Amino acid sequence: MRLPVEFYIARKYLLAKRKQTFISIITFISIGGVTVGVMALIIVLAVMGGFERELKDRILGATAHAHVTSLNGSFGNPFAVAEKVRTVDGVVAASPYVFTQMMIASGSGAVGGVLRGVDTATVGDVTRLRRDLRNGRLEDLHRVTEGGLPGVILGKELAGNLGVGPGDVIEVLVPGGSITPLGAFPKTARFRVVGISESGMYEYDATFAYVDFAEAGRLLGMEGRATGVEVKVRDIYAAADVAQRIRTTLGYPFWAKDWMQSNRNLFSALKLEKVVMFVILVLIVMVAAFNIISTLIMVVMEKTKDIAVLMTLGATRRSIRRIFAIEGLIIGVTGTATGTALGALLCGLLQRYRFIRLPSDIYYISTLPVSLDVGTVLLVVASSVLICFLATLYPALQASRVDPAEAIRYE
Repeated sequence: MRLPVEFYIARKYLLAKRKQTFISIITFISIGGVTVGVMALIIVLAVMGGFERELKDRILGATAHAHVTSLNGSFGNPFAVAEKVRTVDGVVAASPYVFTQMMIASGSGAVGGVLRGVDTATVGDVTRLRRDLRNGRLEDLHRVTEGGLPGVILGKELAGNLGVGPGDVIEVLVPGGSITPLGAFPKTARFRVVGISESGMYEYDATFAYVDFAEAGRLLGMEGRATGVEVKVRDIYAAADVAQRIRTTLGYPFWAKDWMQSNRNLFSALKLEKVVMFVILVLIVMVAAFNIISTLIMVVMEKTKDIAVLMTLGATRRSIRRIFAIEGLIIGVTGTATGTALGALLCGLLQRYRFIRLPSDIYYISTLPVSLDVGTVLLVVASSVLICFLATLYPALQASRVDPAEAIRYE
């Protein structure tokens, strides 16, 4: 394909001669600035996207896609309610549960947590609890252990904080105990640890304790009742519509809340951070664009006589503008392509080797996540090239305003 003559002239201007070495250095600095800006933009957006994806996967793995609760606090016939929920279009599975705050103690100390009574026959169809078990089996919650104690599965971090493992005994204190002349006393029960789970979410692993659904009901005085029903849907992005259908099917006093509503603040914060980081890093590219402006202005000053000669040979002012616009685009496209390649390479290395470790109690995850999609790359490339093109407009306009008679008067 034959390129316009303006392209060859622009390329020749970029290849400085010995006396124009300074302009050549500024050109490479401009390319380097665009490269660094684009590379940083791609890496940061990929990391932010990775955080969002990892948190979404971990949250949806540890909890259900939707939760059905009652405005009365609890409800009877939980298995009949769960069966009715399963008939709703878009629902894959449903499982009743009991949920309450608790204090859990061992010989090493006591910590606060959350007690969840789960139906072992159906909870594995809704959450990843069965797959997250590192020790024991889900069915062990049914088993009466040594000493006649019921079983409990603890989150990995919770077990570590208590200093217990499989076979150890813990004591659980829950609210709603008996009233005595000395005040309210919480209900207590002893359990034997039969398993350890690890969801990958520090917040869940440090607070959740799982017991059998019936055992939790007896402990809380809620025999035959449930706190809610966990629901798994076919399309996680249609969870809001499914939740609405569940509300319509069950009617008052039931309420259904999807995972996006439950974690709205978290994902809204991530989205805002991603937008802010994009704007900040685009400013880096704009700083590099100012280098392009200064480079082209110096080239225009250096090539004033050449521009006059071109005009006397028949070059139009439009052609002159195109020469310098193409020259700036060569710098911008070269920097953008190099930055995109380096950014994609670093993202690939981070994604494959995961050599940057994170404190899981702060960031929920243990390694720096990376998720680079084609849409993000195209957005960065388009933004960078557009900024670089806009940076060429003023120098190109100034070049086209050169008066050839004035420029070559004394030659």
